[in-house]
Amino acid sequence: MSYVGMDLHKAFTQYAVVNGDGVILDEGRIENEDPSELEKFSDSLAANTNIVIESSSTWYWVYKMLSKRHHVILSNPAKTKAIASAKVKTDRIDSITLANLLRGGYIAESYIPPARIMEFRELVRYRANLVRQRAQLKNRVHASLLMNNIRIDAKPFTEKFVAELRKVDDYRVQGCLRLIESVNRELKEVEKLIAQKAGESEDAKLLMTIPGISYYSALLISSEIGAIDRFPDSSGLVAYAGLSPSTHSSGGKTYHGPITKRGSPYLRWVLNQCTRSHIKTEPDGTVALFYDRLARKKGDQKAIVAASAKLLKIAFWVLKERREYHS
Repeated sequence: MSYVGMDLHKAFTQYAVVNGDGVILDEGRIENEDPSELEKFSDSLAANTNIVIESSSTWYWVYKMLSKRHHVILSNPAKTKAIASAKVKTDRIDSITLANLLRGGYIAESYIPPARIMEFRELVRYRANLVRQRAQLKNRVHASLLMNNIRIDAKPFTEKFVAELRKVDDYRVQGCLRLIESVNRELKEVEKLIAQKAGESEDAKLLMTIPGISYYSALLISSEIGAIDRFPDSSGLVAYAGLSPSTHSSGGKTYHGPITKRGSPYLRWVLNQCTRSHIKTEPDGTVALFYDRLARKKGDQKAIVAASAKLLKIAFWVLKERREYHS
């Protein structure tokens, strides 16, 4: 049996093939500009070869191509680097190290969702990035207005505000305004598609029964979570979302610090938004009462983070037990 370690870069991929004893059978570089080169390499390996690649900006297309014939593992780079730290590091050494870690069973594996879930995930992330871009453009407009001491007596970006903006003789303001309108048009199209996809997802439809979770939020949460059965309990899901407090034990004493912030920042962001909406929609519910009690002691920010973890636990059981939410 052979094991393949692949160190991925934008322009090329460095690979190493080792046998069960760790002897290097083959190594080299594949240029990513021509995808057929990777396909040729895949065909040169025996079917169902064990391959490890590191998670990076280029991993997905490599995984899709190789997984047609082989067993491909996506390595968690943060954890694998801790295991495979070395004073001398090159692309060649990294690929050999990955192959040997795979051979020894020491790879910290990252979860790879099914293609359908990946499609949903990329769709909702695209929408989130459009919203972020729009916010940046709006901030540029406000900055230009302040720079020129221009005041508009209307709520920002209402019809009246935009009508007054059109009268401002500043190319930056007018340029940002055109870009905002373009982003708005794209958002409308994307939101139609998200609504359609949410209606096709059983997980999203279950999550939408929770007050405060819209079709967009439901599809984002379900796509970021993936298969709910991979979590042993609700606390495991909270830890995956990076909402668990960090813990440090030393000398028989245990200290709890801020949340770990591991995992998807998109998931933490949308949970924060959903939790605030949930509290307003169901002010006498368990999450709202928990938030109110904690906010009086520790303030809004800490309370909303803890309440987000509580809402995520509710989402876990809704998905785990395949039942609609009830207060």
